[in-house]
Amino acid sequence: MFTGISALSLDAKGRMTVPTRYRAQLMQADGATLALIESDNGCLLLMTQARWLERVGRLSEEDDDEERRRFWLGLSDTPEIDSAGRVLLDPVLREGAGISREVMLLGVGPHFEIWDAARLAAHKESVRARKFKGST
Repeated sequence: MFTGISALSLDAKGRMTVPTRYRAQLMQADGATLALIESDNGCLLLMTQARWLERVGRLSEEDDDEERRRFWLGLSDTPEIDSAGRVLLDPVLREGAGISREVMLLGVGPHFEIWDAARLAAHKESVRARKFKGST
């Protein structure tokens, strides 16, 4: 289970350095291969390849769920963690999630969310505004 938040910067090639505390757990099941998915929530999802294959297996059986398959299959990549602990974030997926240089890595249980820092701040404000609307 992944928890916590890390403020990170992408390098010039679009690589994100995975914090040391998460590397062993991410690589434990699948070696260095991960899965990166563009979420319909405005961020990227990062998980082990085994977790992704499990989710994809369930989606592939659901013929009526084209939108979910589009994100989980079409808008995905299987990057590897390099020897320096970096993961290349595919430029098409980065663009789709509005990710620039400064990112926030959120551990949300079985996977991570990767947010553009400014987009996450706006998302949190939007959620708070909806949640606390009229409760003052």
